[in-house]
Amino acid sequence: MTTAATLLGALRRPRLLVQAARAGVSAYVRDVHLAPLAPTADPQRDPAGVIARLRTLEEEWEAARRARATQYSPGRHVAVLVALLAEARLCAARPA
Repeated sequence: MTTAATLLGALRRPRLLVQAARAGVSAYVRDVHLAPLAPTADPQRDPAGVIARLRTLEEEWEAARRARATQYSPGRHVAVLVALLAEARLCAARPA
């Protein structure tokens, strides 16, 4: 399973985005923050599916950032990165 450190190392994102995401992980509350990002996700049954959905969302935000799209929101991009890192940590901490 992908750990948060491995996931973060694989992402090539601006330093400010990564720093903001790292800072936000400590305040992450799954019940509050995951629902708007992946409303149909079931983290208890399919944690890998949740991470896959969050990775897809993050890739979409990254593409929008690079394209300088008007709908790009740095705050939402950071929110997805926070959730992605936090979920990866929770998944890695689970017993196998």
